[in-house]
Amino acid sequence: MTPWMHAVLAGPRWVRRLWRRSLLLRVTSSTLLLSTVVMMVLGFSLLSRVTTGLLSSKDRIAVGEAAAGLGEAQRLLDAADTGLTTPSASRLVDSVVSALAARAGSPGQFDVLLLSSGDAADAPERGTNLVAVSSVPIGLRDAVVSSQRQSWTYSEIRFLDGPGVPGLVVGAPLVVPTVGPYELYYLFPLAQEQDTLDLVRSAVILTGVLLVGLLAAVAWFVTRQVVAPVRAAAQTASRFSAGFLSERVRVKGDDDLARLAASFNDMAASLQRQIKQLEGLSRVQQRFVSDVSHELRTPLTTIRMAADVMFENRAEFDAPTARAAELLQAQLDRFEALLVDLLEISRFDAGAAVLEADHVDVRDLVRQAIDRAIPLAHRLGTDIRLLDDLEGMRTAFHAGVTSDAEFDSASASLPEVDLRFAVNGDARRINRIVRNLIDNAVEHGGERGVDVEVGCNENAVAVTVRDYGVGLRPGESSLVFNRFWRADPARARTTGGTGLGLSISLEDARLHGGWLEAWGEPGRGACFRLTLPRQVRGPIGESPLPLSLVDSGGPAADQHDDSTTRKNAEAEISAVAGATRRGLSQKGRWGMPDWTDNGGPPPRVDPGRWSTPDPGGDAFGESGK
Repeated sequence: MTPWMHAVLAGPRWVRRLWRRSLLLRVTSSTLLLSTVVMMVLGFSLLSRVTTGLLSSKDRIAVGEAAAGLGEAQRLLDAADTGLTTPSASRLVDSVVSALAARAGSPGQFDVLLLSSGDAADAPERGTNLVAVSSVPIGLRDAVVSSQRQSWTYSEIRFLDGPGVPGLVVGAPLVVPTVGPYELYYLFPLAQEQDTLDLVRSAVILTGVLLVGLLAAVAWFVTRQVVAPVRAAAQTASRFSAGFLSERVRVKGDDDLARLAASFNDMAASLQRQIKQLEGLSRVQQRFVSDVSHELRTPLTTIRMAADVMFENRAEFDAPTARAAELLQAQLDRFEALLVDLLEISRFDAGAAVLEADHVDVRDLVRQAIDRAIPLAHRLGTDIRLLDDLEGMRTAFHAGVTSDAEFDSASASLPEVDLRFAVNGDARRINRIVRNLIDNAVEHGGERGVDVEVGCNENAVAVTVRDYGVGLRPGESSLVFNRFWRADPARARTTGGTGLGLSISLEDARLHGGWLEAWGEPGRGACFRLTLPRQVRGPIGESPLPLSLVDSGGPAADQHDDSTTRKNAEAEISAVAGATRRGLSQKGRWGMPDWTDNGGPPPRVDPGRWSTPDPGGDAFGESGK
């Protein structure tokens, strides 16, 4: 799209946005529009009544004058009809016209035309003030001749020596002795009436414009008295929601808006007290969790030493005692894991979590997590599939290579593919995220297995873990990251998890400026996606992998195509390798180059995605799937 088209389209979009956001503009514009319509209706009605009154008065006067003139003309003609001494037709016509013109006064109030109705070519026709015959419409002449009665109409009066004027034409039949039938027309100019109507019209328009502008100003002033306090309350509420809990709305007067402001201030004060109470309780809770976790380490160490001795010598005990030693060892392992997770949660709550950033190969970390989870998967009767495995891609590229030497030589021609999945991050925390996701999927995936995929683009690296188990009900995808949360509270944990894994994973992802999202449907399984920026808290834009790997609901391994993998991998390696090297050219504790934004994308709370755990929530009352 060309720049001028953008400029043309930007205007209407800006107006629509301003219209939606400004109550003052909408009220003022609506008042202006409605006032204009009302004034147009009133002005039209007023002008119509004035015009009708003026013309009606003029019609009565003109018709009366024409009737009187017709009688005077007929009297003169009858008096002149003396037989053999009757004057000529020209003298008769001239005398009638002269007599009628004298009745018009000075200046003349009307003009007269005496026209012949017969076919005689030598019949004389006369008029006053050089008025043109074309001033009488053909239709009026036909009406006078056919009806033999007085008729009138509005028409333009034209003159042979000047411009025409609007007027009223009244005609009637007249008989001239020795000549035959004639038509007598009175032409009344309406110039004065037209001037009067123009004056009234100008006055109505000017008054209407002034009145509409005055109404718009009044509407703006009145609306502003209402909108200004509302805008002040909105700004105060916005600052209050941003954390400035001491913000209050100014209260002026005792009207409804003042009572609204007072009620708002009371609500804000109540919320401030409750928030401070919750913050105090949260600090006490965090301190309690931290202190208890630290205090438990010493007795736990002693119990661990005693349990290790019993476990190592369990062969010397009888069967029930040996089994008790094994159970004690297993539960101590779980208790230690829970204690470690509680300590980690307390660090997040206290804002003391530290990120040890370095160059990390995410694909390597994923393989390590899969290797660690394979024994658990075998015990539960499921398998874990790493889609588009890099070694498989190399094998597909060199399907004809048989010896190790030939394979190494062929592999040397490929670009440094490790950089494709490299990020600047904390390897321990990324590994913990992936491990928690895979263990969680293995526990809930069932016999259909778990699919793990790693993808990348220029700005980010993503890992998706997809299982095909019971899935998530609507709304649960926003709860899976809460502490100690379980989809089925009655279901026992088969892997010995603490219930804090996904909650800690979410915090680890946020430390990197990344995203951790969940999707699921009942009966179709669930999918978790980790998206990490190339640089800590750098821009991501769009995740390299879809959140739902296979919309059909079947395991992705059944749909794997080596030829497609080979083509995609070849194109992706060449497109991303160079950009990845540039993105990792700087190294540091946080690894933030100059071109990254300050914090990456903000935390998001969307249906079907993750929600940030409530920092004021009960540390023992929420979390993981």
